Amino acid sequence: MILCTHSDASYLSEPKAKSRAAGHFFLSSIKNTQNNGPIHTVCNIIKNVMSSTPEAEIAAAFLTAKDAIPVRHTLEEMGHPQPPTPIHTDNSTAYGFLNETIKQKRTKAIDMRFWWLIDRVKQKHFTIHWSPGDTNLADYFSKHHSPAHHSKMRKIFLYTKNEKTPTYSDVLQGCHNTESHVRNTTRGTKPKTTQ
Repeated sequence: MILCTHSDASYLSEPKAKSRAAGHFFLSSIKNTQNNGPIHTVCNIIKNVMSSTPEAEIAAAFLTAKDAIPVRHTLEEMGHPQPPTPIHTDNSTAYGFLNETIKQKRTKAIDMRFWWLIDRVKQKHFTIHWSPGDTNLADYFSKHHSPAHHSKMRKIFLYTKNEKTPTYSDVLQGCHNTESHVRNTTRGTKPKTTQ
């Protein structure tokens, strides 16, 4: 039972130049190949106005990490030691900023709070990973989608009685080689949810 997270942001999608941030939490195996189902999803409007898409993505990763701390502690107290929690983002600039692999120029004005996440990465509480947007599960909660997309993604996030539970590669578009991202949810029992 290893905590894994995906974060995503929707830049300037709310009134008054605000952006939306989303984080999706699920339990997985150590090698991150088996999804044990979602346990928490956060979807917030970022309070401050973000100056760029990468800054909004960094804010989304920050908000996701803040919510992940109590979940990590709870899992550890239940007897499930946690390695550094992976946070997947689909923005390469946010990935570079949080891993300190890019040279800073315009990012000097990024909100001071977001440096907390860099400190937590250095303390090995989190690892930041880049993955393509079509494999990012938080994308569903951060943007407006067509009804067809909702119908397709609903199979992943909701349990429907008498319906085959698909693998992520069945539902996501453009996933030719998703070995590290495929979460086969057909094993184990699933909790019953109401619709």
